[in-house]
Amino acid sequence: MPTNLANQWVLVTGASSGFGAAAARAFAREGSKLLLGARRVDRLEAVATEANKAGSPAAHVHALDVAQTKSVNEFVAWVKTKTDRLDVLVNNAGGAKGIDPVAQAKDEDWEFMMQTNVLGVLRMTRACLPLMVNNPGSTILNIGSIAGHVAYEGGAAYCAAKAAELKITQALRLELSGTGVRVGTIDPGLAETEFSIVRFKGDTERAKKVYEGINPLTAEDIAEALIWAASRPPHVCIDEMLIKCTDQAAIHKVHRRTK
Repeated sequence: MPTNLANQWVLVTGASSGFGAAAARAFAREGSKLLLGARRVDRLEAVATEANKAGSPAAHVHALDVAQTKSVNEFVAWVKTKTDRLDVLVNNAGGAKGIDPVAQAKDEDWEFMMQTNVLGVLRMTRACLPLMVNNPGSTILNIGSIAGHVAYEGGAAYCAAKAAELKITQALRLELSGTGVRVGTIDPGLAETEFSIVRFKGDTERAKKVYEGINPLTAEDIAEALIWAASRPPHVCIDEMLIKCTDQAAIHKVHRRTK
């Protein structure tokens, strides 16, 4: 039987926008109780309001910067004031900055990508595991990327970061064998969120061109996949799911319609 997500405690990082916000709304519709973290608390509060309207019996928010160990530890200490168990952890916070080749890339961009996509996943998981290892059937879902599977020019650091996320997921799957905790990665291809706006540092026109002429994935598509993976019966673990829009046959093969 599928797992009933009603009244389960679901923690989502980076929940102020994109995949994280869509995940919060989707789990809310299932009746889950939410613990939402991100740096932009005002936007988090708006997402929590939407989640409550969508059916969540409780949607709590707290500031979280996964790039800072202190922030992660404070966040999880706050989580423990709400519940003594976690049923679903969605490690979503992350992103890309810049698309420069290695020869011209900037340290601050590399550091952002490694701190959020790699160390952030490790920090959050380490802090949350005590709330999960005694809860068989609980689920860790990491947000990866097609970039973790195939490299492309200008993406060295981001591809490396998402490849690391994939290996973290695989290592956790081995380390948690026997606990009943499920670990998986959801790896999207082209999806239209704020991702490209962040990558291009606010250049919205350049960001729009990434999706020009195609029908990309949406945040809601990925949220639906997260719900499906988390709601499998406890003996079923979705180790890895690679999702691309139909127009993207491969990372370099994208069908674009002309006007």
